[in-house]
Amino acid sequence: MSNPIVFDTISKEFAGTNRAAVRNVSLEVLEGHLVVLLGPSGCGKTTLLKMVNRLYEPTSGRILIDGVEVHTLKLTELRRRIGYVIQQVGLFPHMRIEKNIGVVPKMLGWEKRRISQRTDELLELVGLPPAEFRRRYPGQLSGGQQQRVGLARALAANPSIMLMDEPFAAIDNITRTRLQDELLRVQQTVRKTILFVTHDVEEAIKLADEIVIMQEGEVVQYDTPLNILSHPANDFVAQLTGANDLLRRLSLQPVATAMLPWTDEGRPITHKITPTTDLRTALGLLMSDNLEGLTVVDEAGHPVGYLTLAAIRNLTPRPSEETSGSAPSRHSTPDTQYLETDT
Repeated sequence: MSNPIVFDTISKEFAGTNRAAVRNVSLEVLEGHLVVLLGPSGCGKTTLLKMVNRLYEPTSGRILIDGVEVHTLKLTELRRRIGYVIQQVGLFPHMRIEKNIGVVPKMLGWEKRRISQRTDELLELVGLPPAEFRRRYPGQLSGGQQQRVGLARALAANPSIMLMDEPFAAIDNITRTRLQDELLRVQQTVRKTILFVTHDVEEAIKLADEIVIMQEGEVVQYDTPLNILSHPANDFVAQLTGANDLLRRLSLQPVATAMLPWTDEGRPITHKITPTTDLRTALGLLMSDNLEGLTVVDEAGHPVGYLTLAAIRNLTPRPSEETSGSAPSRHSTPDTQYLETDT
Protein backbone atom coordinates (compact mmCIF):
# COMPACT_ATOMS: atom_id res chain seq x y z
CA MET A 1 0.00 0.00 0.00
CA SER A 2 1.41 3.40 -1.01
CA ASN A 3 1.62 6.64 0.94
CA PRO A 4 0.06 9.36 -1.25
CA ILE A 5 0.75 12.11 1.32
CA VAL A 6 4.08 12.40 3.12
CA PHE A 7 5.05 15.17 5.54
CA ASP A 8 8.83 15.38 5.93
CA THR A 9 9.92 17.52 8.93
CA ILE A 10 7.39 20.24 8.06
CA SER A 11 7.41 23.48 10.03
CA LYS A 12 5.44 26.70 9.67
CA GLU A 13 6.12 30.01 11.37
CA PHE A 14 3.94 33.09 10.98
CA ALA A 15 5.38 36.60 11.22
CA GLY A 16 4.83 38.30 14.56
CA THR A 17 4.55 35.11 16.60
CA ASN A 18 7.08 33.62 18.99
CA ARG A 19 6.05 30.00 18.49
CA ALA A 20 5.86 27.87 15.35
CA ALA A 21 2.32 26.99 14.31
CA VAL A 22 3.64 23.60 13.09
CA ARG A 23 6.97 22.20 14.22
CA ASN A 24 8.96 19.35 12.64
CA VAL A 25 5.98 17.20 11.68
CA SER A 26 6.80 13.95 9.88
CA LEU A 27 4.08 11.45 9.05
CA GLU A 28 2.74 9.37 6.19
CA VAL A 29 -0.88 8.88 5.16
CA LEU A 30 -1.85 5.50 3.72
CA GLU A 31 -3.68 5.28 0.41
CA GLY A 32 -7.46 5.12 0.75
CA HIS A 33 -7.42 5.97 4.46
CA LEU A 34 -9.41 8.69 6.18
CA VAL A 35 -7.02 10.38 8.59
CA VAL A 36 -8.34 12.90 11.09
CA LEU A 37 -6.23 15.78 12.41
CA LEU A 38 -7.49 16.34 15.96
CA GLY A 39 -6.59 18.79 18.68
CA PRO A 40 -7.59 21.99 20.48
CA SER A 41 -7.80 25.38 18.79
CA GLY A 42 -4.37 26.69 17.82
CA CYS A 43 -2.69 23.27 17.80
CA GLY A 44 -1.69 23.55 14.11
CA LYS A 45 -4.07 21.04 12.53
CA THR A 46 -5.63 23.45 9.98
CA THR A 47 -2.23 24.96 9.19
CA LEU A 48 -0.85 21.50 8.46
CA LEU A 49 -3.81 20.72 6.20
CA LYS A 50 -3.54 23.96 4.23
CA MET A 51 0.12 23.37 3.46
CA VAL A 52 -0.85 20.30 1.40
CA ASN A 53 -2.52 22.42 -1.31
CA ARG A 54 -0.23 25.40 -0.62
CA LEU A 55 -2.80 27.74 0.84
CA TYR A 56 0.04 28.16 3.33
CA GLU A 57 3.67 27.74 2.38
CA PRO A 58 5.90 25.82 4.82
CA THR A 59 8.82 27.56 6.47
CA SER A 60 10.87 24.38 6.18
CA GLY A 61 10.50 20.73 5.27
CA ARG A 62 8.79 18.98 2.36
CA ILE A 63 5.37 17.64 1.45
CA LEU A 64 5.16 14.92 -1.17
CA ILE A 65 2.04 13.81 -3.04
CA ASP A 66 2.39 10.46 -4.80
CA GLY A 67 6.14 10.83 -4.42
CA VAL A 68 6.28 14.32 -5.99
CA GLU A 69 7.29 17.36 -3.95
CA VAL A 70 4.37 19.81 -4.12
CA HIS A 71 6.56 22.81 -4.99
CA THR A 72 7.62 21.16 -8.23
CA LEU A 73 3.99 21.27 -9.43
CA LYS A 74 2.22 24.31 -10.83
CA LEU A 75 -0.15 25.69 -8.21
CA THR A 76 -3.23 25.34 -10.44
CA GLU A 77 -2.29 21.77 -11.35
CA LEU A 78 -1.77 20.88 -7.68
CA ARG A 79 -5.12 22.25 -6.55
CA ARG A 80 -7.05 20.67 -9.39
CA ARG A 81 -5.84 17.23 -8.37
CA ILE A 82 -6.91 17.70 -4.75
CA GLY A 83 -10.53 17.92 -3.59
CA TYR A 84 -11.12 20.61 -0.94
CA VAL A 85 -14.15 20.90 1.34
CA ILE A 86 -14.47 23.69 3.89
CA GLN A 87 -16.89 24.62 6.66
CA GLN A 88 -18.48 27.51 4.73
CA VAL A 89 -18.98 25.26 1.65
CA GLY A 90 -18.01 28.13 -0.72
CA LEU A 91 -20.61 27.47 -3.43
CA PHE A 92 -21.08 30.18 -6.05
CA PRO A 93 -24.51 31.64 -5.21
CA HIS A 94 -25.22 32.87 -8.76
CA MET A 95 -24.59 29.44 -10.33
CA ARG A 96 -26.95 26.48 -10.36
CA ILE A 97 -25.88 23.31 -8.54
CA GLU A 98 -24.90 21.57 -11.80
CA LYS A 99 -22.59 24.47 -12.67
CA ASN A 100 -21.07 24.53 -9.18
CA ILE A 101 -20.21 20.84 -9.38
CA GLY A 102 -18.82 21.18 -12.90
CA VAL A 103 -16.42 24.07 -12.19
CA VAL A 104 -13.17 22.05 -12.04
CA PRO A 105 -14.05 19.58 -14.83
CA LYS A 106 -14.85 22.55 -17.07
CA MET A 107 -11.46 24.11 -16.24
CA LEU A 108 -9.86 20.78 -17.15
CA GLY A 109 -11.52 20.86 -20.56
CA TRP A 110 -14.05 18.09 -20.10
CA GLU A 111 -16.82 17.82 -22.68
CA LYS A 112 -20.28 19.05 -21.64
CA ARG A 113 -21.79 15.58 -21.89
CA ARG A 114 -19.11 14.10 -19.65
CA ILE A 115 -19.58 16.91 -17.10
CA SER A 116 -23.34 16.37 -17.12
CA GLN A 117 -22.98 12.63 -16.57
CA ARG A 118 -20.46 13.17 -13.78
CA THR A 119 -22.77 15.71 -12.10
CA ASP A 120 -25.69 13.28 -12.07
CA GLU A 121 -23.45 10.49 -10.80
CA LEU A 122 -22.17 12.59 -7.92
CA LEU A 123 -25.56 13.97 -6.92
CA GLU A 124 -26.81 10.40 -6.69
CA LEU A 125 -23.72 9.46 -4.68
CA VAL A 126 -24.35 12.16 -2.04
CA GLY A 127 -28.07 11.45 -1.86
CA LEU A 128 -29.45 14.38 -3.87
CA PRO A 129 -31.63 13.21 -6.81
CA PRO A 130 -30.36 15.04 -9.94
CA ALA A 131 -33.84 15.69 -11.34
CA GLU A 132 -34.71 17.57 -8.18
CA PHE A 133 -31.48 19.38 -7.33
CA ARG A 134 -29.24 20.00 -10.34
CA ARG A 135 -31.16 23.11 -11.51
CA ARG A 136 -31.48 24.69 -8.09
CA TYR A 137 -29.37 27.54 -6.74
CA PRO A 138 -27.41 27.18 -3.46
CA GLY A 139 -29.78 29.58 -1.69
CA GLN A 140 -32.62 27.12 -2.32
CA LEU A 141 -30.86 24.37 -0.36
CA SER A 142 -30.54 23.71 3.35
CA GLY A 143 -27.15 23.91 5.04
CA GLY A 144 -26.81 20.14 5.03
CA GLN A 145 -27.75 19.92 1.35
CA GLN A 146 -25.20 22.62 0.49
CA GLN A 147 -22.55 20.65 2.36
CA ARG A 148 -23.40 17.58 0.27
CA VAL A 149 -23.02 19.63 -2.89
CA GLY A 150 -19.65 20.82 -1.58
CA LEU A 151 -18.59 17.20 -1.18
CA ALA A 152 -19.81 16.39 -4.70
CA ARG A 153 -17.89 19.34 -6.13
CA ALA A 154 -14.71 18.23 -4.39
CA LEU A 155 -15.14 14.78 -5.97
CA ALA A 156 -16.01 16.12 -9.44
CA ALA A 157 -12.63 15.66 -11.15
CA ASN A 158 -12.09 12.32 -9.36
CA PRO A 159 -9.12 13.44 -7.23
CA SER A 160 -7.21 10.77 -5.36
CA ILE A 161 -6.78 13.08 -2.36
CA MET A 162 -9.33 15.15 -0.47
CA LEU A 163 -8.81 17.79 2.22
CA MET A 164 -11.73 18.49 4.55
CA ASP A 165 -11.44 21.42 6.98
CA GLU A 166 -14.13 21.08 9.68
CA PRO A 167 -16.77 20.63 6.97
CA PHE A 168 -19.61 19.80 9.37
CA ALA A 169 -18.81 22.22 12.19
CA ALA A 170 -21.58 24.75 11.42
CA ILE A 171 -24.32 22.13 10.97
CA ASP A 172 -26.92 21.13 13.59
CA ASN A 173 -26.29 17.84 15.40
CA ILE A 174 -28.93 15.78 13.59
CA THR A 175 -27.80 16.90 10.14
CA ARG A 176 -24.17 16.54 11.17
CA THR A 177 -24.71 12.90 12.12
CA ARG A 178 -26.39 12.26 8.77
CA LEU A 179 -23.51 13.91 6.90
CA GLN A 180 -20.96 11.84 8.81
CA ASP A 181 -22.85 8.69 7.87
CA GLU A 182 -23.02 9.90 4.27
CA LEU A 183 -19.27 10.52 4.18
CA LEU A 184 -18.58 7.02 5.51
CA ARG A 185 -20.90 5.56 2.88
CA VAL A 186 -19.22 7.57 0.10
CA GLN A 187 -15.77 6.59 1.38
CA GLN A 188 -16.68 2.91 1.34
CA THR A 189 -17.71 3.40 -2.30
CA VAL A 190 -14.90 5.56 -3.73
CA ARG A 191 -12.02 5.03 -1.23
CA LYS A 192 -10.24 8.38 -1.40
CA THR A 193 -7.24 9.39 0.70
CA ILE A 194 -8.75 11.99 3.04
CA LEU A 195 -7.26 14.43 5.55
CA PHE A 196 -10.07 15.65 7.80
CA VAL A 197 -9.68 18.43 10.39
CA THR A 198 -11.96 18.51 13.42
CA HIS A 199 -11.90 19.47 17.09
CA ASP A 200 -14.78 17.07 17.83
CA VAL A 201 -13.54 13.85 19.43
CA GLU A 202 -16.71 11.87 18.73
CA GLU A 203 -16.53 12.86 15.06
CA ALA A 204 -12.88 11.84 14.86
CA ILE A 205 -13.51 8.45 16.45
CA LYS A 206 -16.50 7.77 14.22
CA LEU A 207 -14.84 8.68 10.92
CA ALA A 208 -11.13 7.98 11.18
CA ASP A 209 -9.02 5.05 10.11
CA GLU A 210 -6.21 6.81 11.97
CA ILE A 211 -6.11 9.95 14.11
CA VAL A 212 -3.26 12.47 14.33
CA ILE A 213 -3.33 14.10 17.79
CA MET A 214 -1.69 17.52 17.74
CA GLN A 215 -0.60 19.80 20.58
CA GLU A 216 1.19 23.14 20.20
CA GLY A 217 2.20 22.43 16.61
CA GLU A 218 3.55 18.94 17.19
CA VAL A 219 2.19 15.43 16.64
CA VAL A 220 1.93 13.64 19.98
CA GLN A 221 0.24 10.45 18.74
CA TYR A 222 -0.71 8.95 15.37
CA ASP A 223 -2.67 5.72 15.57
CA THR A 224 -6.04 4.05 15.13
CA PRO A 225 -8.92 5.33 17.28
CA LEU A 226 -9.04 2.11 19.30
CA ASN A 227 -5.30 2.10 19.97
CA ILE A 228 -5.38 5.76 21.02
CA LEU A 229 -8.21 5.10 23.47
CA SER A 230 -6.53 1.91 24.71
CA HIS A 231 -2.97 3.26 24.81
CA PRO A 232 -2.95 7.09 25.05
CA ALA A 233 0.58 8.44 24.63
CA ASN A 234 0.29 10.83 27.59
CA ASP A 235 -2.18 12.55 29.92
CA PHE A 236 -3.02 15.18 27.31
CA VAL A 237 -4.16 12.53 24.82
CA ALA A 238 -6.06 10.64 27.50
CA GLN A 239 -7.95 13.76 28.60
CA LEU A 240 -8.58 14.98 25.04
CA THR A 241 -10.01 11.69 23.81
CA GLY A 242 -11.68 10.46 26.99
CA ALA A 243 -9.57 7.32 26.98
CA ASN A 244 -11.13 6.09 30.23
CA ASP A 245 -14.61 6.08 28.67
CA LEU A 246 -15.39 2.37 28.32
CA LEU A 247 -18.49 2.96 26.18
CA ARG A 248 -16.45 5.01 23.71
CA ARG A 249 -14.01 2.15 23.33
CA LEU A 250 -16.82 -0.38 22.91
CA SER A 251 -18.22 1.71 20.05
CA LEU A 252 -15.03 0.88 18.08
CA GLN A 253 -15.16 -2.87 18.59
CA PRO A 254 -17.52 -5.19 16.71
CA VAL A 255 -19.51 -8.05 18.14
CA ALA A 256 -17.21 -10.46 16.24
CA THR A 257 -14.36 -9.71 18.64
CA ALA A 258 -16.29 -10.90 21.71
CA MET A 259 -18.88 -13.44 20.54
CA LEU A 260 -18.79 -17.05 21.68
CA PRO A 261 -18.96 -19.94 19.17
CA TRP A 262 -22.48 -21.05 18.30
CA THR A 263 -23.55 -24.45 19.64
CA ASP A 264 -26.85 -26.25 19.07
CA GLU A 265 -27.70 -26.97 22.69
CA GLY A 266 -31.36 -26.06 22.62
CA ARG A 267 -30.50 -22.39 22.76
CA PRO A 268 -33.39 -20.31 21.36
CA ILE A 269 -32.66 -17.96 18.47
CA THR A 270 -33.91 -14.59 19.68
CA HIS A 271 -32.72 -10.98 19.54
CA LYS A 272 -30.50 -11.33 16.49
CA ILE A 273 -27.45 -9.15 15.91
CA THR A 274 -24.71 -9.12 13.25
CA PRO A 275 -20.96 -9.66 13.77
CA THR A 276 -20.18 -6.12 12.58
CA THR A 277 -22.54 -4.38 15.03
CA ASP A 278 -20.52 -2.40 17.57
CA LEU A 279 -20.34 -3.68 21.13
CA ARG A 280 -21.75 -0.45 22.57
CA THR A 281 -25.01 -1.08 20.69
CA ALA A 282 -25.00 -4.73 21.74
CA LEU A 283 -24.44 -3.80 25.37
CA GLY A 284 -27.39 -1.41 25.20
CA LEU A 285 -29.64 -4.22 23.93
CA LEU A 286 -28.48 -6.59 26.64
CA MET A 287 -28.99 -4.06 29.42
CA SER A 288 -32.21 -2.38 28.29
CA ASP A 289 -34.05 -5.65 27.58
CA ASN A 290 -32.42 -7.56 30.46
CA LEU A 291 -31.34 -10.35 28.11
CA GLU A 292 -29.14 -13.33 28.89
CA GLY A 293 -27.53 -13.09 25.47
CA LEU A 294 -27.79 -12.15 21.80
CA THR A 295 -27.71 -14.51 18.82
CA VAL A 296 -25.11 -13.45 16.25
CA VAL A 297 -26.20 -14.20 12.69
CA ASP A 298 -24.54 -13.95 9.28
CA GLU A 299 -25.96 -12.21 6.21
CA ALA A 300 -28.21 -15.17 5.49
CA GLY A 301 -29.61 -15.10 9.03
CA HIS A 302 -27.83 -18.29 10.16
CA PRO A 303 -26.48 -18.34 13.74
CA VAL A 304 -22.70 -18.02 13.91
CA GLY A 305 -22.18 -17.04 17.54
CA TYR A 306 -23.61 -15.92 20.84
CA LEU A 307 -22.89 -12.76 22.82
CA THR A 308 -23.25 -12.40 26.58
CA LEU A 309 -22.54 -9.65 29.06
CA ALA A 310 -19.72 -11.76 30.52
CA ALA A 311 -18.12 -12.05 27.06
CA ILE A 312 -18.10 -8.27 26.69
CA ARG A 313 -16.67 -7.87 30.19
CA ASN A 314 -13.87 -10.32 29.43
CA LEU A 315 -12.92 -8.32 26.32
CA THR A 316 -12.49 -5.01 28.14
CA PRO A 317 -9.50 -5.14 30.50
CA ARG A 318 -7.96 -1.94 31.71
CA PRO A 319 -5.68 -0.21 29.16
CA SER A 320 -2.54 -1.19 31.07
CA GLU A 321 -3.41 -4.87 30.57
CA GLU A 322 -3.94 -4.64 26.80
CA THR A 323 -1.56 -5.31 23.94
CA SER A 324 -1.57 -3.85 20.46
CA GLY A 325 -0.86 -5.29 17.02
CA SER A 326 -1.56 -4.15 13.48
CA ALA A 327 -4.76 -3.70 11.53
CA PRO A 328 -6.11 -2.83 8.13
CA SER A 329 -8.30 0.18 7.43
CA ARG A 330 -11.65 0.23 9.22
CA HIS A 331 -13.14 0.60 5.73
CA SER A 332 -11.83 -2.86 4.76
CA THR A 333 -14.11 -5.77 3.99
CA PRO A 334 -16.33 -6.82 6.96
CA ASP A 335 -14.69 -10.21 7.56
CA THR A 336 -11.24 -8.70 8.24
CA GLN A 337 -11.64 -5.10 9.25
CA TYR A 338 -11.73 -5.51 13.05
CA LEU A 339 -9.73 -8.64 13.74
CA GLU A 340 -6.68 -6.82 15.10
CA THR A 341 -5.68 -3.33 16.14
CA ASP A 342 -3.10 -1.03 14.64
CA THR A 343 0.25 0.11 16.02
